[in-house]
Amino acid sequence: MSARRILISLLLLASVLAPWSIAPLQAATRAWLDRDNVSAGAPVTLNIETDQLTAGPDFGPLRNDFGISGQQSSRQLQSVNGTVTTRTLFAVVLTPRSTGTLTVPALRIGADTTSPLRLTVAAGAASSAADAAAAPARGDEAVFVETRVDDAQPYVQQSVGVVVRLYYATQLAAGALELDAPSGASLQQIGDDGSSVQTINGRVYNVAERRYLLVPERSGALVLPGARFSGRAVGGFFDDYFGRGNGELNARSAATTLQVRAQPDQAPQPWLPLRDLQLRYVATPQRAVAGAAVQVVVEATANGATRAQFPDLVLPPVSGAQVFPEPPQYDERFVGGSPQLKMTRRFSVVPNQAGPLLVQGPRVDWWDVRAGNARNTSLPDLKFDVAPGSGAFAAAPPAAAAAPAVVAPAAAVSPAGSATQASRVWKIGVVVLALLWLATVALAVWLWRRRLPLRAASAAGAAGDVAAMPGDAKPTLVELRRAIDQGGLDEVAHCLCAMAGVAELDEVVARLESASQRDAITAMQRARWAGEGDVAQARQRLREAFRNGPQWRAVAPRHASELPPLYPVDDGAER
Repeated sequence: MSARRILISLLLLASVLAPWSIAPLQAATRAWLDRDNVSAGAPVTLNIETDQLTAGPDFGPLRNDFGISGQQSSRQLQSVNGTVTTRTLFAVVLTPRSTGTLTVPALRIGADTTSPLRLTVAAGAASSAADAAAAPARGDEAVFVETRVDDAQPYVQQSVGVVVRLYYATQLAAGALELDAPSGASLQQIGDDGSSVQTINGRVYNVAERRYLLVPERSGALVLPGARFSGRAVGGFFDDYFGRGNGELNARSAATTLQVRAQPDQAPQPWLPLRDLQLRYVATPQRAVAGAAVQVVVEATANGATRAQFPDLVLPPVSGAQVFPEPPQYDERFVGGSPQLKMTRRFSVVPNQAGPLLVQGPRVDWWDVRAGNARNTSLPDLKFDVAPGSGAFAAAPPAAAAAPAVVAPAAAVSPAGSATQASRVWKIGVVVLALLWLATVALAVWLWRRRLPLRAASAAGAAGDVAAMPGDAKPTLVELRRAIDQGGLDEVAHCLCAMAGVAELDEVVARLESASQRDAITAMQRARWAGEGDVAQARQRLREAFRNGPQWRAVAPRHASELPPLYPVDDGAER
């Protein structure tokens, strides 16, 4: 009996010190909204997590722009390396009083202050279908799972945002949330898990949110399996000890069927399906000087795209100036359940001379997945009056006025100096000509001795310098897919040659095992050189054939010759 009491005491102590919550530990006070975009009249939950031992935050500053209801709070203990900490989570339901971009002001809680938050409220009397799906009409279950997609009818290669939410009304001792990739699409998890608190049918639920990126690879029906959760509640330890069950919890969301649309024939190339695209100048120069660089910074915000899909921002060639682009900066995030990419790129423009200068704005062609038509987004041109610079970039004086005023007096004042300078120039010229003649002779001799290696190097260079690529720099499958979707056919050919480590596409075809891949390259060559076939169809055949990468033939091992050597070597006495 004493052993039983000791065991029960140990279990009680472990239940107090164990980290029951699946949310990550946060020591600082923070606030977040469960959604950044809602329709007019739709509620949103504000969550505040803190380690301050206070009565709670003051929600008074929220009443000007929001209706307040459903206030909840919960306190949790966590033990990390022997240190026990207390975290308190406050949740309140906010109903926007107006539309547009609203600001959730900073709230004070104890000695800390939360950061302001922004909420976009769309016009409309009723909530959207996405908002309605975000609040399931449930509340009688201890745990359930929900799966949402941001577009049920996407195009091929369109980025689809998938959000999986786990609702649990009990403390969890352990658990696993899984979502399998469907056949005919790629699926990857994006970012870290989020957490919040929601009240459904009068019952308080902790919500764990996980985001995925789904990219369909072919048209037709695509079935996304339901997300699965398997775990164990905290009470399961005691229930199992006293014979009252094991506390296991299981839940699964319903499968989702997507109707994937094919790429339209009139779509611009490279294929770029987006929900929205915005371009803007972050910085433009106010003045320009010849020979001095000016900075032009461009920012692109693409809704429904990832870094791998979006092409690089470029400035068209500038007449009378040189353009030096810097590597772009990327910021990927989920907004309203959909992927959003923000790309920022800086260009250094160096004018070559004084006078007017025109810098054409960048332009991006894309496909609007909502409207179902082709669109383009561009920025206005930039015009500058370039001022004269210094040194070689200074404005040259008129020739008619400069010649009599400068050259003639100099010759009259110092004729001996002029003659000395002319003699020095003549001697330098003779030496330079002699050195050039010797260099020409040496070059001719070297080319004659190296004529065969030069021919081989020229052939390799004509193939696109791909055979010289080192083995560790071979393109990956992701780079091949990007070249097929966004690059030119020449870029696809160079990428395949680099992956094979050869110089010509004929050698790539000879090394491929798959007949469909060889046929796809043949179709690409016809569209590339002979003008036979459609470029879009050639890209589609390449995309389907190389979906899983090139299939190379097995290289047969080199066997030793069975013939005896022509001149056997005698290791004995000398002849």
